[in-house]
Amino acid sequence: MLPSILSIFLLSEALASRPFLNEPDTGFDAYFANLRAGELPPLDKLVGLPDFDAVARRYLPAQNYSFFRAGAAGEWSYRNNLEVFSRYRLRPRMMVNIVDIESTMPTTILGYNFSAPFFISPCGRGIMGNPEGEKGLVQGAAAGDILYIPSLHTSLSMNEIASFKSDGQITFQQAYITTNDTETKNIFDSAKALGSKAIAFTVDSAADGNRHRAARYDVGSTDSAYTYTTWNFYKHLKALTDLPIIIKGIQTVEDAQEAVRQEADAIYLSNHGGRQVDGSPSSLEVALEIHLKAPEVFSEIEVFADGGVRYGADIVKLLALGVKAVGLGRPFMYANIYGTDGVTRLIEILKRELAIDAANIGIADLGKIDPSFVKWETSG
Repeated sequence: MLPSILSIFLLSEALASRPFLNEPDTGFDAYFANLRAGELPPLDKLVGLPDFDAVARRYLPAQNYSFFRAGAAGEWSYRNNLEVFSRYRLRPRMMVNIVDIESTMPTTILGYNFSAPFFISPCGRGIMGNPEGEKGLVQGAAAGDILYIPSLHTSLSMNEIASFKSDGQITFQQAYITTNDTETKNIFDSAKALGSKAIAFTVDSAADGNRHRAARYDVGSTDSAYTYTTWNFYKHLKALTDLPIIIKGIQTVEDAQEAVRQEADAIYLSNHGGRQVDGSPSSLEVALEIHLKAPEVFSEIEVFADGGVRYGADIVKLLALGVKAVGLGRPFMYANIYGTDGVTRLIEILKRELAIDAANIGIADLGKIDPSFVKWETSG
């Protein structure tokens, strides 16, 4: 027994002391060592999503970068969001015909067709990364035929964002909601009038986020009030609009089950990018908890998730558990430094990664992926 306890102790000590790599070292800094201050690397030389984070870190003023980058308190949940995917090993299957994998990438989200099972998560203050605000996010999503969910606290107004949409482009609208019904109904009605097809009701920021990094640069939360949210309130909101209302911020299997009982339109697993309370679980951990304790949830309601996704294989792991579509926030905000071209480039990179990672695992059809493609025991 003593050797086992000692082994566990030594492993935990090793993990605790291991330095955190916000961007894994794949040679970015060395490759762009001669880049002048204030100069952006050529977009076609960026090869992965962490490259966009590296660009933001080097290019943006510290205050602007800190707004996007900040997590809660010691940022352990932010770190966990990124690192949790590497704790679960894939189980590749060989001798499988995967040549048509790209044709299986299109999906539906609440009945609407998109070219891939990932989307742009709600993020505010796009102007901190690009003087044109969220314009590049809207147009890039259209070019890549993926869903964009604008935040209620975008730099551009809802009308301005709608003006940049392409004909037929589908967007949803994120909302922070108070008990002021007049204000809430105005948000819902405006979103519908401008073409939004669903509301993403954020419930994972009931109070101000404890963001030390952000506080140093005076770029705190865009929603700092205590917020009233209950299941009865959700039912009340449903009576104010005929748009589907997605509950964004589910973090336990119990709440996922309750959402099904309350006949929620969809749920969205998220810990707000690790920005609200340190110690909150990653969406992968929540999805796994649902899979282990109440797997029927995934067939009873559409489940979305975001947080820490940086690679195609990350998306594969969430899809394998039953998640319908996966959101990314910070990577797209960093890509938006380049505007529409940057967002389009990120979409291209991620689509290719998703396709080739799935193919290398032996997945012939992304629509038929199942949990057996991942070893759901942590690898340390």
